[in-house]
Amino acid sequence: MSRSVAPLFTPFTLNGLELPNRVVMAPMTRSQSPGGIPGPEVAAYYRRRAENETGLIITEGTTVNDPVSTMDPKVPNFHGDSLKGWKRVVEEVHDVGGKIMPQLWHVGMARNPSRAPFPELPSAGPSGLVAPGKKVSEPMTKDHVQKVVDAFGRAAADAREIGFDGVEVHGAHGYLIDQFFWEGLNERKDEFGGSMRARTEFGVRIIKAIRRETGKDYPLILRFSQWKQQDFTVKLASTPEQLGEFLKPLSDAGVDCFHASTRRFWEPEFEGSTLNLAGWTKKLTGKPTITVGSVSLSGDFIGGFGGETSQATGIDDLLARLEQGEFDLVGVGRALLVDAAWARKIHEGRFDALMPFKPEALATLS
Repeated sequence: MSRSVAPLFTPFTLNGLELPNRVVMAPMTRSQSPGGIPGPEVAAYYRRRAENETGLIITEGTTVNDPVSTMDPKVPNFHGDSLKGWKRVVEEVHDVGGKIMPQLWHVGMARNPSRAPFPELPSAGPSGLVAPGKKVSEPMTKDHVQKVVDAFGRAAADAREIGFDGVEVHGAHGYLIDQFFWEGLNERKDEFGGSMRARTEFGVRIIKAIRRETGKDYPLILRFSQWKQQDFTVKLASTPEQLGEFLKPLSDAGVDCFHASTRRFWEPEFEGSTLNLAGWTKKLTGKPTITVGSVSLSGDFIGGFGGETSQATGIDDLLARLEQGEFDLVGVGRALLVDAAWARKIHEGRFDALMPFKPEALATLS
C-alpha cells in the first residue's frame, strides 16, 4: 500500500442515512437459513461485520412473497415468520452502531422447480425462457407481474417497519428483474418488452411501488449488472448512450443509488474511457454509485465461487478512483465473507493480516 486509506473512511450521506465510511458489505447468498428463516447465527454473522467498521451491510438476497421467488429452502425469505428473524438481525447490527439494508430478491427463471419449494409450480419469467431461445414455461401473466410488484412494495414496507435503514432491489445477474431488462430473455410485445424503455418498465413499477410504501426519505438502492449468470459476456448497453437510456427511467422512478455489479471493478466499461460501470452510471445519472468486483482479491467473483483461492491484494487503484469521485461507495464481497474484520484491518493498515478467500468459507457463517 502506497496511498492513504482515508478516502475509504470518510463519512457519506445517502438520502439522509449517515454512513461512517464508504465500505459496503456486498450481498452474498449463504443458504444458511433453514425453512427460509434467519436464525441467531445469521444475526451474529452480520453483527461481526458491523462491529468491525463495515459502514453499510447489504444482506444476502432475501426473497419476496411469491411462491416461486426462491430457488433454495435455505435461502431466507422476507415475509411471514422470517421477519422475526430479520428483526433480530437489525437489532444485533444496530446494537453495535451498524447500518443494514436487506436485498429484496426474486430469482425468476433461475429457479429449478425440482430443487425448490412448491416444485409443482413452474418458474416465472417475462417469456418463460431459461436462456435465449430455450423456453420451459409460459410467460408471466400481467396479473402475476402485478402481484410480484406488490410483493416488493410490501417487503420494503416491512423492512422499514422492523428497522432496516433502507432497501436494495436485486436487479442484476440474470434473476427476475434482470430477465425483464435483458432482451435475450424478454421477448414480450406488451408494455414490458420490445424496446429498451419497455424492458425497464417492470423495474420502474417495483421502484414506484416501494416509494409509495416507504416514502421519498427511505434509502433505495438498485443493483444491476451487464453480465448474467447465463452469459458472462452479454451487455444490456453497448454504448454510454444506451446505458443512459436504460438508467434514466429507473433513476426517475426513485432510485437513490445504483450498485453497479462487475466481476472486476478496474475494467473500463466502454472503449475510449477508463471509467468503470459505476463511474459511467454516476456520470450519466448524477446519482451516487457503489462499485464492486474482486476488491482486494487476486481472483474474480466467478473463479472464487467456482473453487479458486484468491489472495489478498492492494487497493491503491481503488483508492485513487474513489478519491477522484469516480464512484462513492465500495462493495466488498468475498473478502468480507471470509474476514469479518476486513474494514478494521484496512483502516489500521494491517494489510499483512488480511485473509485469503477460500471456497470452503462458503460452508460456514464465520
